[in-house]
Amino acid sequence: MSAQEDVEANEANELARTDDEPIRILDADGNVLPNATVPDLPAEELLSMYEDIALARRFDERAISLQRQGRIATYAPMTGQEGAQVATSYALEERDWLFPTYREHAAKYVHGMSLESLLKPLRGHRDGYAIPEDVNVLPEYIPIATQLPQAVGMAWGHQLQGRVEEAVLCHFGDGATSEGDFHEGLNFAGVFDVPAVFVCNNNQWAISVPRERQTASATLAQKAQAYGIEGVRVDGLDPLATYEVTRAALRKAKEPTDDERRPTLIEAVQYRYGAHTTADDPSVYREDDEAEAWRERDPLERLRNYLYSEGILDDERKADIAERVEATIDDAIAAAESAATDPDRLFDHVYDEPSDRLREQQAELNRLREKYGDDAFSGVLE
Repeated sequence: MSAQEDVEANEANELARTDDEPIRILDADGNVLPNATVPDLPAEELLSMYEDIALARRFDERAISLQRQGRIATYAPMTGQEGAQVATSYALEERDWLFPTYREHAAKYVHGMSLESLLKPLRGHRDGYAIPEDVNVLPEYIPIATQLPQAVGMAWGHQLQGRVEEAVLCHFGDGATSEGDFHEGLNFAGVFDVPAVFVCNNNQWAISVPRERQTASATLAQKAQAYGIEGVRVDGLDPLATYEVTRAALRKAKEPTDDERRPTLIEAVQYRYGAHTTADDPSVYREDDEAEAWRERDPLERLRNYLYSEGILDDERKADIAERVEATIDDAIAAAESAATDPDRLFDHVYDEPSDRLREQQAELNRLREKYGDDAFSGVLE
């Protein structure tokens, strides 16, 4: 290799390393980085974004407590990821569509779902999965990556109908990139150039499988290259950067320039502070101090510090927000726990015609209800 070739190779390697770095606007302490541009958002909207992230953090704490008390079923915590969830949904327009997973509680809430509706399915209420007609959110997905081809299908359908002003944003985790549906979805998205944005919430762990065991690729964003679409890495713990990257991707999905492709794969680099679900024990597979290193870039604290430095937030407003958050969550829990139900509905949609075994189970439940009363099954602790 000649000296000139060596210089060019080093420059190319340096560029590659730079491109691999996630986009950031705020440093770990919430200061605006040199040469970074803060999104042009009104102070009221920045405060609202902070309040929704604070609400998501507190909702997560309360939901875990409810599950431990037996008042809701298994729950998927989102602490560490709520900043990216809120920020991506803030970038959406009301007419855009959201395809969530089982962890995108905050994303669904910001895009129009009520907190009560998030809790009701966890209490066994079937109607909690029903999406209001004026809310463009799809029911959450449990099987990994199945929502990607479906999101592409909706985006392609909109495109065929000339409705490219309605973008589709699809969430999934890093583990989903090991599923065939991920590759099939992105391949179709690239081939048909659909108005879709794919947000990979790279929280470093697919249950107990670490990121480095998912792929030999240097980044997850670079997988977009194989399908002819753009891939972007962003610091998912930086709400402002995540918002700006998502906003730009949605703009491109709807109104691309002559040389732009509509789809974008966003890798939001973040961390799942807690367990995969309340049925998981991360201490079995993670080092005790691993989460602490990531907490130094906590999304709630970074945005809070930035707002304080700009004079947008102060102690009085912060206290008011905390009070509203608590009241909102209290009301949602009370509404979910007071929702009327009939235990016999458990058996309504198992089979078209109930089996003998199902009838036996229903009779056994009714015997227990008669013996102990329905309050024994309410899950509400006095």
